[in-house]
Amino acid sequence: MFLNFLKDERGSTAIEYGLIAALIAVGVIAGMTATGTSLNELYDTNNGEIGAALD
Repeated sequence: MFLNFLKDERGSTAIEYGLIAALIAVGVIAGMTATGTSLNELYDTNNGEIGAALD
């Protein structure tokens, strides 16, 4: 019975698609985090320069 369970491949495709989706999600989250951090630094720099120009 256990050997039949190990040889059964009916759910393997769904598991593979789930793993691929999880990997893509991790990549998207990492990319958005890096982009958000750099944009935040850019806006902070611009805010300081505009504030100094208006003074």
